Amino acid sequence: MFEFKLADLGEGIHEAEIVKWYVKVGDKVEMDDPLIDVETDKATVTIPCPKTGAIVQRLGEVGDILHVGQLLVVIDDGAGQAAATAPSAPAEAEAKTVETKPATAPSAPAKAEAKTVETKPAAAPTAPAPR
Repeated sequence: MFEFKLADLGEGIHEAEIVKWYVKVGDKVEMDDPLIDVETDKATVTIPCPKTGAIVQRLGEVGDILHVGQLLVVIDDGAGQAAATAPSAPAEAEAKTVETKPATAPSAPAKAEAKTVETKPAAAPTAPAPR
């Protein structure tokens, strides 16, 4: 789930009035589809949808005043489901052989020894499970 909040619309603008909604709960949306029109004391702005998915929750009605940082919509972008079904990091660690040289006095001959070190491959970042 992706929570989309009202972004800062310009210097010194802290709130905006909802003029028009282009979406309702249950609508499928594409990135950059018109989401909402808001009016500030300087301009009326159409805010585009930031993600592709389905509208799960819409907050506010026409005429309501929104403040910067206030939640506008929740979009099911499939990220929570993908994280839940994505395979976790491999259970087996890869073994790598690394050559190390012990610290010795300059006059002593340097002797190399092989040492096995287990490392885990970098796992893809995962989103927190939905609550």
